[in-house]
Amino acid sequence: MRWAPPPSRFHRRVSDVQRCRLQEACRDILLFKTLDQEQFSQVLDAMFELVVQTKDHVIDQGDDGDNFYVIDRGVYDIVVSAVCVGQYNNKGSFGELALMYNTPRAATIVATQEGALWGLDRATFRRLILKNNAKKRRMYEAFIESVPLLKSLELSERMKIVDVLGMKQFTDSERIIMQGDKADCFYIVESGAVKIMMKSKTKADHADNAEVEIARCSRGQYFGELALVTNKPRAASAYADGDVKCLVIDVQAFERLLGSCKEIMKRNIAHYEEQLVALF
Repeated sequence: MRWAPPPSRFHRRVSDVQRCRLQEACRDILLFKTLDQEQFSQVLDAMFELVVQTKDHVIDQGDDGDNFYVIDRGVYDIVVSAVCVGQYNNKGSFGELALMYNTPRAATIVATQEGALWGLDRATFRRLILKNNAKKRRMYEAFIESVPLLKSLELSERMKIVDVLGMKQFTDSERIIMQGDKADCFYIVESGAVKIMMKSKTKADHADNAEVEIARCSRGQYFGELALVTNKPRAASAYADGDVKCLVIDVQAFERLLGSCKEIMKRNIAHYEEQLVALF
């Protein structure tokens, strides 16, 4: 069943309660991370709520892009050429690629249960998000070009990565990722230093199982990719050593845009494992 919202919903005002839910749903959307407060408020003002039922198609592969969607609740299958390749579970966003690059929808998104989404129409998306991305490209183009991992990518591929980057800042000793946690993004250090620390798995139940520093990352280096490449929980923790600024790429963008970098990452994983054997 192909589903489309009634036009009136595009301009419906949301209540204060709905706006709180909307703000919470948008809090971790990387595309919004570089917006200033005024721009973010304009995005929230323009968004509308959409309720979907089981088996509704939110978007269809091959269609033109009309809206960008942020998930409020519900589980959604990602279907490419009739094959389910992934799933959004009560969080995440989709639909930005067709709007950013004027390309047809790359996948079909199907609701597996009753749910709700927040939509942002094409015109507002392009006016607010793309305008901001042009500024972001100017800021990060040279830096991304200097990251060794990304040197093998074409310029257009690197620019797509800049478009989906978020930025996070951390204070001295703040934990960035925790060993054992589920992974949802990976990080490139823009400034400062990050300590990678690990507890021994063989001493997991011992009180004296202190974390050991196994690596250190500085500007242009990356971490957190191991769990994304292996689909396993975080293998180590990461802490800021002084003030740190990181660029963040979420798991969906990682899969979509960094597939060609996975072989490089796998070679680095082999190097990690050699280090760990020496340590433990």
